[in-house]
Amino acid sequence: MTSSKVKLPALLAMGTALLAGCGGGGDGTDLRNLGSVEASARCSQLAANPPLPATTLAAKYIAAGTRHPGTATSGDFLGGHCVLTGAMNPRTGADGKPYAIGFELALPDHWNGRFLYVGGGGNDGSLRDTSASLTPGATSPLLRGFAVVSADAGHQGALAAAFGFDPQARVDHAYNAHDKTAVAARTIIGTRYGTGPDKSYFHGCSGGGRQGMMFTQRFPDYFDGVVAMAPAMRVSSGATVAAMWTNMKFSAIAPKDGNGNPVLSQAFSNADLTLVATSVNASCDAADGAADGMVNKFKSCTYDPAVLQCSGAKTASCLSAPQVSALKDFYAGPSNSAGKALYARQPADPGIAAGGWRAWTLGTSTTATPNSNYSLLMTDALKHEFFTPPDPSFDPLKFNFDTDPARMEAFSAVYDTYRDVALAAYKARGGKLMFVHGLADPIFSAFDTQDYYERLAAANGGIAAAQSFARAFFVPGMNHCSGGPATDSFDALQSMVDWVEKGQAPDSIAAAALPNNASFPNRTRPLCAYPKFAKYKGSGSIEDAASFTCSES
Repeated sequence: MTSSKVKLPALLAMGTALLAGCGGGGDGTDLRNLGSVEASARCSQLAANPPLPATTLAAKYIAAGTRHPGTATSGDFLGGHCVLTGAMNPRTGADGKPYAIGFELALPDHWNGRFLYVGGGGNDGSLRDTSASLTPGATSPLLRGFAVVSADAGHQGALAAAFGFDPQARVDHAYNAHDKTAVAARTIIGTRYGTGPDKSYFHGCSGGGRQGMMFTQRFPDYFDGVVAMAPAMRVSSGATVAAMWTNMKFSAIAPKDGNGNPVLSQAFSNADLTLVATSVNASCDAADGAADGMVNKFKSCTYDPAVLQCSGAKTASCLSAPQVSALKDFYAGPSNSAGKALYARQPADPGIAAGGWRAWTLGTSTTATPNSNYSLLMTDALKHEFFTPPDPSFDPLKFNFDTDPARMEAFSAVYDTYRDVALAAYKARGGKLMFVHGLADPIFSAFDTQDYYERLAAANGGIAAAQSFARAFFVPGMNHCSGGPATDSFDALQSMVDWVEKGQAPDSIAAAALPNNASFPNRTRPLCAYPKFAKYKGSGSIEDAASFTCSES
């Protein structure tokens, strides 16, 4: 791994030199604030003369006042900006297919001096919209003046993980493409504005959360602040094992079609899942002082779905014994025949009844061909990338929990990010790290993030000491990255900016449910820095964040 302390200054110097050669900024022009005519011209100039070797750039200038479909609210009109779509390091892979590291970089006419890298997700292979908001209802960072980049992680095609046949594509996906993209973006920013960023940030969820953690470990001087939401820190080992476990357990109890094949989506009806959500609330909701449909005090929740088991035949008010057994297996997480846990447990949360939970675990297909993300996205990644060597004909319903995890260890050592908890270099350079995780996330367990954070704290003098540079926030009801009966609209990026630039460490983050939230529209809550949780004060509206305080007991 090449040291970033060598690469970043060298490439930024290259960009500055190229700018000087073009006369950029030499006349005293404020390159951070340009009119549309000159900004458009500079956008085209960057594409015509890329300030990087082995790189092609396509430019598109977006005039001020454009309303972009990727922005969060109907009132968000974007300022003028340049969108550069780039491809670096083109090559032919060992599989005979063409590869390149693709990226999209948005450069606002009026730049606030900040650089934001937006993480990807899934199997990557596509570019995130750099004008979009980061969470529901939040304002687009581009609209706020950030220069924003996204990457495809070194391969093209979001649904198929067949790039796993190419060894370099695996390395690119793990870290190399993100290293190259971060450096390239900063170089282009230096060329366009005549200076590098004042501060640099990363924000990502799922695979993007893993990417953020990767930067704090492999390239600790790249970012001043990293927001890692629902991080896929053990996706190529533990979380995918858990997906295969749950897929098998739920398939085993699903009704069969005429050929005797399980119809996975019907293992639990929506009404069954609502029963579970109601039961979880009855067991754990009021522990935070308010029976409000949210399990804020999740650490004290010990839920057993056996309370729902029918005494006789299955009815609308209870679950069958096989359903209860399958749910217990889901909550417990996977283990091998010796009883060794292979991934974290899952929290009990009423968000189990939301559509996002079903999309991952059960799907909606009414045939024996499942369409859950466990069956499609994660199985595809397992067969082509997480197994070494790839095994494209693998049957996920025949996963062997004693032997198959060993086939995932080689790639896990390169890809996963759960091992390094010291973060000594990132901490030493003053970097800040923030975790945000939904408690009803059906794929990356919030308990896994809790475990990582507690191990990080233990390695850094305890939670009080660790909170000087790393904090964790858990969102009751939220599914994977967003959705569910949750206050899933919040601005973690702004909280990170205030922490980095003003020294305002976030004890809580203001969160809200959007007006169209089916469970509690317009509800507000504080998201509290772990180990605190939102506790009802005993009076005031349960819809209002002012009625809650962050407490440890």
